[in-house]
Amino acid sequence: MLKIRHANQRGHANHGWLDSWHSFSFADYHDPAHMGWGNLRVINEDRIAPGTGFGTHGHRDMEIISYVLEGELAHRDSMGHVQGIPPGDVQRMSAGTGVQHSEFNHAPDQVTHFLQIWLLPERTGIRPSYEQKTIAATDKRGRLSLIAAREPDGGAVRIHADASVYAGLFDGAESATLALDPARKAYVQLARGTLRVNGLALQAGDGLLVADEHELRLADGADAEVLVFDLAA
Repeated sequence: MLKIRHANQRGHANHGWLDSWHSFSFADYHDPAHMGWGNLRVINEDRIAPGTGFGTHGHRDMEIISYVLEGELAHRDSMGHVQGIPPGDVQRMSAGTGVQHSEFNHAPDQVTHFLQIWLLPERTGIRPSYEQKTIAATDKRGRLSLIAAREPDGGAVRIHADASVYAGLFDGAESATLALDPARKAYVQLARGTLRVNGLALQAGDGLLVADEHELRLADGADAEVLVFDLAA
């Protein structure tokens, strides 16, 4: 089963300082048909205006990944981390028993464009933790590079969820194949550009819900940046 969720079908909220598109129900956007996919609960495509951001707020029992596309995201949390997250870095925060954090765009003249991703943890009540790693563009060029996993290898961050997350950059003749367990689910989020997945044409912002499939075939990209999720059903 392959079903495109077109970019303009997502929930949308424009608060002036924040322009956000919600792939799944979030905050004031509620769609019973789109409450998540497998253990993937949230994908928000956020654009934060210069000099603004999310004030201090709390999370618990959620695996949160930030993937920056443009600009830089400034992070501060109650665990003592003060970090800048540029494009190419992957940030993971395990909220566990509870954490407070803020996220800002301190640039005076550049929008911060990023994906905020929430995954349901395998168990609740874990100790909060933080991890951030740089994934070089060369590692993502023409292939799917593992960026987050329960049992990571290489440069991926560790998540406390039954999921694996991949990122790739595709242009022209570049292509990749990812084997899937048909008993699990998968999800594709095209962050920018255009790309064909199993023959289906995706545009920037589109998502693809995947079930009962043995593989994903990515090809015919034009300046494409894509995230692929292997998920618990």
